[in-house]
Amino acid sequence: MAQKVIGLIGGLSWESSAEYYRLINEAVRARLGGVASARCLMWSFDFAEVEALQAAGDWDAATALMVDAARRLERGGADVLLICSNTMHRMAGEVAGAVGVPLLHIADPTAARVKAAGLTRVGLLGTAFTMEQDFYKGRLAARHGLDVLVPEAEDRAVVHRIIYEELVQGRIEAASREAYRAVIARLVARGAEAVILGCTEIMLLVKPEDSTVPLFDTTALHAEAAVAFALG
Repeated sequence: MAQKVIGLIGGLSWESSAEYYRLINEAVRARLGGVASARCLMWSFDFAEVEALQAAGDWDAATALMVDAARRLERGGADVLLICSNTMHRMAGEVAGAVGVPLLHIADPTAARVKAAGLTRVGLLGTAFTMEQDFYKGRLAARHGLDVLVPEAEDRAVVHRIIYEELVQGRIEAASREAYRAVIARLVARGAEAVILGCTEIMLLVKPEDSTVPLFDTTALHAEAAVAFALG
């Protein structure tokens, strides 16, 4: 049976989209061997355009862009779609409703892996939008029964700033890793049994050794789920 075609809505930012591409292709090669690689399409945004809409709170215009990207990928032959960003799952429902192929929601494989590990109380790191709005926390709680903790306001501001001022621009700073380690430690002190890296760029900065509890990398888990779908 031929591989299904994975459609990636990327450029959100390209720093993490490059990781998606690498992880998906490595997983296909591991499964199929030899010189096998993934059948995939990517629509890659100019993130400056998207980030400006996020900052302005113009989610309607951002949703229109995302729906257009999804339809382009579907027309191009994608059999399944991934939004390569946690934040832009804010409009996952509208995107899924605009196309005739499935959208793999990034929160679902992450929650499944958390639950498989026997854990229920998780810390969540991400952009301010992901940590503060309900589209992501709410899905983890209502659909998957997880108890979600987010950092306190000052820590949320630090986490958000590092994502936008450093990680999406390809900057990996030792001081920022230390800042994230401290934020994670405070979540653990409040009872987090694990921490979800709920921004697709955080894995560029934070590694398992930076935490005393398990870290769940949404980028890797989302890519893994896409390959499982594509290979049946």
